Amino acid sequence: MNELILSKRFNLKESHKLQTYLSTGGYRSAERALKTMKPEAIVEEVKVSNLRGFGGAGFSTGMKWSFLPKERKKPVYLVVNADEGEPGTFKDRYIMEKDPHLLIEGILITSFAIGSHKAYVYIRGEYVKSYRILQGAVDEAYAKGYLGKNIFGTGFDLEVMLHMGAGAYICGEETALLESLEGKKGFPRLKPPFPAIIGLFGCPTIINNVETLSCLPTIIERGGKAFADLGCEKNGGTHLYSLSGHVERPGVYELRMGTPLRDLIYKYGGGIRGGKQLKAVVPGGMSAAVLKANEIDVGLDYESLKKAGTMLGSAGIIVMDETTCMVEALLVTARFFAHESCGQCSPCREGTGWYYKVVQRIYEGKGRMQDLETLMSIPVNMGGNTICAFADGAAMPFSSYPVKFREEFEQHIREGKCNPTKENHAYAYH
Repeated sequence: MNELILSKRFNLKESHKLQTYLSTGGYRSAERALKTMKPEAIVEEVKVSNLRGFGGAGFSTGMKWSFLPKERKKPVYLVVNADEGEPGTFKDRYIMEKDPHLLIEGILITSFAIGSHKAYVYIRGEYVKSYRILQGAVDEAYAKGYLGKNIFGTGFDLEVMLHMGAGAYICGEETALLESLEGKKGFPRLKPPFPAIIGLFGCPTIINNVETLSCLPTIIERGGKAFADLGCEKNGGTHLYSLSGHVERPGVYELRMGTPLRDLIYKYGGGIRGGKQLKAVVPGGMSAAVLKANEIDVGLDYESLKKAGTMLGSAGIIVMDETTCMVEALLVTARFFAHESCGQCSPCREGTGWYYKVVQRIYEGKGRMQDLETLMSIPVNMGGNTICAFADGAAMPFSSYPVKFREEFEQHIREGKCNPTKENHAYAYH
């Protein structure tokens, strides 16, 4: 049985209320950190914990904090990335709606550790309920003295502000998020300089994901090593996995880092819906390369999935059964990326649009065999040639579907359709 860190209060009555949070030990870690620990000690504990960025990049959290300049003439900002826009991913929403004070306590500890006195939470525009609940929790924290002036009588001040985005997927990219937060169009910035040096309003800035910061109270309470031991090598703690698609029990599952993908689907998710056979799995949100049914004996951690030719990303696991048309699945994917490209870089802007048109032609029964070679060449010219990683994220699924399911694509071209004996459908969210 896995030890719950992030989801232990999800099923409690009024779990989002401050009273519930305090009754289960809430804000004790923050008080301990502010009263008895030095900021540098907190940073070191986070490094020892092997806490990775759960927004998708998987970068070491403690290392990221260490990039802040030692001598600072400008204020330091903490920005919380709550713009959960990756299709198939819905874990951060549960934290904000079910246990918002866990996030707030994580923000408080992090702000103290990095020397920030102002934190911004950038929330996805469609998350209206999440915004309302989190704002209510922030108001409760201010009223109780956990935010504002002289917190816990230590002289440390912290202001937290919530900001809603406008539903742009690109604003999940950290520098595009900063541009949007400053009131500009969400175009990613060239790096370097990185946000830790020149970020929000030209000041040193740390940007962390909701789930990442929500791990801080546990790290302070139990220590970095204990947190690291909960996971696997180089991947500390537990992780919230969003499981959707053709499974009996879709939902959010908190499991140890490195848990086998097969266990998530069959042990926790109840197996494939309706007793059908597994066909494919997207293991890390739509940006991840697809896995075939015989490739699911792999750990759900950053290194294991990278070795398997894909990525953990935002831990959005999308399961597809034997009735799924993989051409249609790729069409849904290509349409999303073509629509959400910000258009700043031509390889991404033109590549995603061109790719979508070719897949659409194949899906409509008008494809040619040479289209498959086109589908393989477009991603090669996209990846690594743009300002941000959007094109690289699109290139992973673009490159994997036509390779792993080539026979199905060829059949679509020859016959203009999938196997007529199957009931074909793509992603559950299509």
